[in-house]
Amino acid sequence: MAMRATSKFTEGTLSTLERQGYHFVGTHLHSAVKTCLWLRKSLRGEGNCYKGKFYGIRAHRCIQMTPSIFCNQRCVHCWRPLEAFTVDHDEAAVIWDPPDELVEACLQEQQRLISGFKGSAKTSSELFEEAMMPKHVAISLIGEPTLYPHLKELIEQFKARGMTTFVVTNGTKPEMIRSIRPFQLYLSLNAPDETAYRETAHAHFWEKIQDSLDVLHQLKGQTRRVIRITCIAGMNMLNPAGYAALVDRASPDFIEVKAYMHLGYSRKRLTRAAMPLHAHVSAFAAALADELAALGYPYTVADESEISRVVLLAARPQNR
Repeated sequence: MAMRATSKFTEGTLSTLERQGYHFVGTHLHSAVKTCLWLRKSLRGEGNCYKGKFYGIRAHRCIQMTPSIFCNQRCVHCWRPLEAFTVDHDEAAVIWDPPDELVEACLQEQQRLISGFKGSAKTSSELFEEAMMPKHVAISLIGEPTLYPHLKELIEQFKARGMTTFVVTNGTKPEMIRSIRPFQLYLSLNAPDETAYRETAHAHFWEKIQDSLDVLHQLKGQTRRVIRITCIAGMNMLNPAGYAALVDRASPDFIEVKAYMHLGYSRKRLTRAAMPLHAHVSAFAAALADELAALGYPYTVADESEISRVVLLAARPQNR
């Protein structure tokens, strides 16, 4: 087997993730692809994920991947095995695969993964043929994608194939965020102030995140920009005015206010009570919208998905 990207990446961890449906691609095994529940449902004509409802993504034509299984934060609500994939100052020690290799590997692995659906009586033959030609890439599967030093080139190569890219970042690498132009850029903002951030993320990048909010503002008109707030009951669903002040710096096109989901390894750190009801998420989103309106930055509820416990706020046209 190929050399691991870092000594923290053990055979046991690899096996665990493979059992959970992660399929590693590339030579140095720092990248992965995974199909999701909504892809299966979409192939059967049984519905689409909230990203389809909000942004027009067709789940059966979407590759869910990451170029970096590693992360530099240890967010308490993360469903991944943090201990195995957290990096501090040893990023330079990682041997990174080139972007052209990853693009080819992701496309081939996605086709291999969905090939098994072809023989099912529940699968639409028309939708299956579409799925074999993916149009979207969600660069958000696991880890922090901006740690991958060739992210800009990776996005450009997917784009050259006529594919739209959706990048989700924790905002700790503003210099990388400044350089990339995905179709849609998410920044996860899971605390209204530094104290809550340290409690939630167990990291020390608060100033970097402030810089990234400013970069997001500068990218207006160059990419669709989204702030995502993951709501954890009893931890970060507080101080909507603090969130509003941070969102105001970024002036995003959309804000996703979404419930923490009690899944995976997060169950070792949080109880089920930390997962707020959709009604509580809606109320918090409304409070945030009120605070933004008071700052002269009005948002309105554009959509919501009760099953996913998420509310989408959209900037009004008169927004600055």
